[in-house]
Amino acid sequence: MTTPAQKTIYGLAACALAAAGGIAIGQDQFPSKPIQFIVPTGPGGGTDTVSRLLARHLGERLKWQVVVVNRLGAGTRLANESVVKAAPDGYTLLMAINALGTGPLVFKNLPYDLQRDFTPITLVLVVPYLFVVHPSLPAKTPKDLIALAKARPGEISYASAGVGASNHLSFELLANMANVKLHHVPYKFGTQGVVDVMAGHVTTAMTTMATTIAQVRAGKLRALAVTSAKRDAAAPEIPALAETLPGYEVLFWTGLFGPPGLPREIVLKLQREISAVLRDPQNARQIAADGGQAVGNSPEEFGAFFKGDIDKWARVARNIHIEKE
Repeated sequence: MTTPAQKTIYGLAACALAAAGGIAIGQDQFPSKPIQFIVPTGPGGGTDTVSRLLARHLGERLKWQVVVVNRLGAGTRLANESVVKAAPDGYTLLMAINALGTGPLVFKNLPYDLQRDFTPITLVLVVPYLFVVHPSLPAKTPKDLIALAKARPGEISYASAGVGASNHLSFELLANMANVKLHHVPYKFGTQGVVDVMAGHVTTAMTTMATTIAQVRAGKLRALAVTSAKRDAAAPEIPALAETLPGYEVLFWTGLFGPPGLPREIVLKLQREISAVLRDPQNARQIAADGGQAVGNSPEEFGAFFKGDIDKWARVARNIHIEKE
């Protein structure tokens, strides 16, 4: 005979099983409404372009619309924080860029923790920077520029997208490895710095290939190197900076994160579908045409990549003074 206490226990167990079953069914049915990609950059840029490419094809595969929402401000913090605060249901996702990992080097009291508050889904793509100078500069190779910098300490200027930006840290890594002193000229937007390099006001810059390869081929800029470990298939005539400074590698990256606590089943479904989009030959060619490499790796691989990137720039930042905002 079942006692009242046993009935209570059985009833609670049944409720727990029913609740668990409801959660599992909900995840199996994901998605059941539109998904948002929160993009921390403006419309028309490289990250926005690839986000819209991915959103279109992912929406076709999932049979639900994927909407790109550009949320600019506070050095990508507004976009990052909005996803951290979102419900962990897979409908609000962050199309993050390098600035997510370098944020703690620049800003005090961030309202999120990089390791705790972002659920890695997949690395979408990596893009090397182009290391460019004005064509009038008497430097045709990275070795030439390093020699100039050694002969004129602190006079060779470089543009960046601001203190702590990845191209700022990329030049500091170069300076450290080459044992030279360079002059930093920060801008609010990286494209402003490139314009000033073309005008001859600043010596050099590092920017994504999609931003500057047309100016290089038009003779308005001279490309000294790419920052990937090897030459890029989109411009194989341009040497890798690692050919001059062995071990040098800097990649601009875009990757997809969810909020904390995003269920594993949803993470894996999103990663699987996004990877399929990125493996499509036409999509991969479109990304490669802008100097990028489509990735689509596992959540664990992306998490390890992200941690490595954080650690790398923290080491670089220890050698320079960055006053946090």
